[in-house]
Amino acid sequence: MKALLLLIASVFSAAAMADEPLAVEHYSYSQHLDIAHVISTTDIANVCAVVPVRMTYEDAHGQKHILEYRVMGNGCSNS
Repeated sequence: MKALLLLIASVFSAAAMADEPLAVEHYSYSQHLDIAHVISTTDIANVCAVVPVRMTYEDAHGQKHILEYRVMGNGCSNS
């Protein structure tokens, strides 16, 4: 009976840990990235400035990550 209770508690504990929000990692140029599958990216702002973008991805081990990096916004024109 104790083993059954322990098993049920561990299942609920694992499920609770899976629902925790992911920590946002900030990209640096020297960082090694292990991106096996991109799940989603945020839209790039329509401004003429450097803006943050977030990419959610899975690594080769199936773990999800959120990476924040900076890109040039879509609002610049060459006129």
